[in-house]
This record gives sequence, C-alpha cells and structure tokens, in this order.
Amino acid sequence: MNNFDRLNRWYINQCNGDWEHQYGIVIETLDNPGWWVKIDLIGTSLEGKEFEEISEGIDKSHHPISDDWIHCRLDNNKFDGAGDPIKLERIISVFLDWAE
Repeated sequence: MNNFDRLNRWYINQCNGDWEHQYGIVIETLDNPGWWVKIDLIGTSLEGKEFEEISEGIDKSHHPISDDWIHCRLDNNKFDGAGDPIKLERIISVFLDWAE
C-alpha cells in the first residue's frame, strides 16, 4: 500500500459524522517552493500523542537554509509538515509512520 492509500485509509477512519465537518487534511504549495501538509488531530487517537520534531535544512526560526529541507512538528493540535518540492511523500510518510 502506498502512502496516499494509507492517508486515505487514515482519513476515512477519522470520519465519524462530526470530525470531517470541522477538521481534516490540507495539502498546499509554498512559495519557497515546497509543500505544506496540515492535519487536524483533535478528536483523533493522536490528540495529545508525543511527536519528535523533525527539522532538516532549517534555521532556528523555521526558515529553509538549503534546497533540501523538511520540517515536521505538532502545532495547536495539528500535524504541521513542510518540505521542499520533492518532500510531499516523505512528509506524508512521517505522519503515517507516527500515526500508525
């Protein structure tokens, strides 16, 4: 199963008639350029779960310092992952490996 199938399955498992009306998953592009993935954790089994921040090619103020970068963390009950243009699948994999 690829990461997009895994993400579909995770999303479907959260949909309970309420969660999907207030929360969800956002995947968007950045002007760095890059990807930004935001996944709401409120009301899921991941709410409150510890996550070790990943920061590669990023300075202390969370700005990329190279063309090869990724930054994943938890922020306000959301998984917040960003990376360079070829990191979308890795960001999703980081989330799913932690979630599963």
